[in-house]
Amino acid sequence: MTPDVTGGYVVTCPALPGLVTEGDTLEEARAMATDAIQGYLESLRKDAKPIPRDDSITEQLAIEVA
Repeated sequence: MTPDVTGGYVVTCPALPGLVTEGDTLEEARAMATDAIQGYLESLRKDAKPIPRDDSITEQLAIEVA
């Protein structure tokens, strides 16, 4: 997460190319990131594509995918 110059926070996930979301607060940005990652992973599974690995992860998050 990085602070945005106009306020709020921008979230990207280098392991998931093209994933970008934002939130006005840290809590909102985290919630938006969780939702965006869930959608991305569901799309990969639906298309039978592998989930990318990123060994540079600095914070572990638990995300459930239906």
